[in-house]
Amino acid sequence: MKKNVVVVGGGINGLVAANYLTKEGCSVSLIEKKEKFGGACTHQTKIIGSKKIEYAQGATVLGMMPDFIFNETGLSKKIKIYAPKHPKLVYFPGSHIATKIYQDHEKLNYELKSKWNEKGDLKKFRSDESKVVDYIRKGYKEAKSPSIGNAENELGNDLVKLWIKGSAKDLLDHYFTSDKTKIYMGMTCIESGASSIHNKGTAFTIPLMDSGSIFDGYWGYVKGGIWKIIDEISEINNKIGVELFNSSKIININNDKSEISFRQNNKNHLLKYDYLVFATDPLTPSKLLGNNSLLNEFDGKDFLGTSGKITAFFNKPVIWKEKSNYKNSDTAFRFIFSNDCLDDFESSSQKTANGENDYNPSFIQVYAEGAAQRLMKNKEPFDKLVFFTKNLSHNKNADDLPLVKDQIMRLMYQYIENPENCVGTEFLSPKDLTETFYFPKGNIDHMALNKNQNYNNRNFSKNPKKSFYLYGEYDNIYYCGAGAYPCGSVAGTPGYMCAKQLLKN
Repeated sequence: MKKNVVVVGGGINGLVAANYLTKEGCSVSLIEKKEKFGGACTHQTKIIGSKKIEYAQGATVLGMMPDFIFNETGLSKKIKIYAPKHPKLVYFPGSHIATKIYQDHEKLNYELKSKWNEKGDLKKFRSDESKVVDYIRKGYKEAKSPSIGNAENELGNDLVKLWIKGSAKDLLDHYFTSDKTKIYMGMTCIESGASSIHNKGTAFTIPLMDSGSIFDGYWGYVKGGIWKIIDEISEINNKIGVELFNSSKIININNDKSEISFRQNNKNHLLKYDYLVFATDPLTPSKLLGNNSLLNEFDGKDFLGTSGKITAFFNKPVIWKEKSNYKNSDTAFRFIFSNDCLDDFESSSQKTANGENDYNPSFIQVYAEGAAQRLMKNKEPFDKLVFFTKNLSHNKNADDLPLVKDQIMRLMYQYIENPENCVGTEFLSPKDLTETFYFPKGNIDHMALNKNQNYNNRNFSKNPKKSFYLYGEYDNIYYCGAGAYPCGSVAGTPGYMCAKQLLKN
């Protein structure tokens, strides 16, 4: 007899979980609160003059999705993708000549030595990181619960102590000598939340963020916009028999009777389930289940995020002041740092975590999405640049931070030849992320990746040995939202691993 599974939450993880569960013979219904599926992977429309353009409201780039999920769901047959091969360009204060982050390790080693006076062992760093990344990817594919014991058996005690259990600061000090190298290699710890690089467990963030295999550890773009991932997998799921309910409000969940009731288009629905899967933020399940003890426990976890996002629209292609001889240089990822000392970099993050100031400049990641769309032959009326910005407080909406937006734009204009062609912007602060996408305290990953919440602790299960993806003390309710291992991003990995563990149990 088919098992009935109800998935709550139509983001990438809910859609991936529904895909795998259906193909394994389950009868799956998926309930989404909003009109659009996609969670934080959605788009908005902006009209400038008489011209209309769509832009990514939340997630912008694709990177952490495993290649097997991209293929097995059927997405690879529907989606065109592109990852810039141009070296990443890194700027520190006072310099308008970039340090190039080459994919070729020999070239990168020479660049870091000549530009940043790096005297450490980049080759050993990359070799060890590759071992950890391969181990992580194997765990994804096998849907294995992350375990320190298993990691020690596979990698050895030294690598686990350094790369999984240790602090980012100790990891970076082990391999490198230059503060600039340490800031660049370690920025993902601060990117993923306001965790201190001195916290145990933060080292794991570094290989984790390179563990996506769709671009072999790099990041890239989707033709038409990253939300096309959601459009296509929704259509795929519909064709294989997933019953999709959007614009739906859950009325009640009675887990004793295994029933969930909800309202859609002024009509009430009641579904029976054998298993219930939440692909939401971590707190919503407790609220819907009326479990206040779990809600209080999980609300006590560290969720704080400090990421903001400005999308800038240009009526002519952006011209960068620094020229490049490399092909497709206008699609390169750029990183603009405001700190060149590791102590200042750490201080900026912790000031934000402590609620000091609306904005403590740290770094900006620049996504040249418009240039990438042109390269993929997607014609749009405006060129788009996305400025993914750290560190903004969680206290104010973007509309209340006009001076901060002006400060960020002034900084970015220093690198652009034609700033006069910028004809519009859209700004989201961490508080906006909470209100728009239900991110607890503005964290895109829904949890700060530190000692108590990283790797083998990144779950919400009271019985992780039975299944890492169970929710609380329930034995028929699972959780695979962005708060679950491995992390957020448009990856679908928690949804896949949760589905596999549910099927196994």
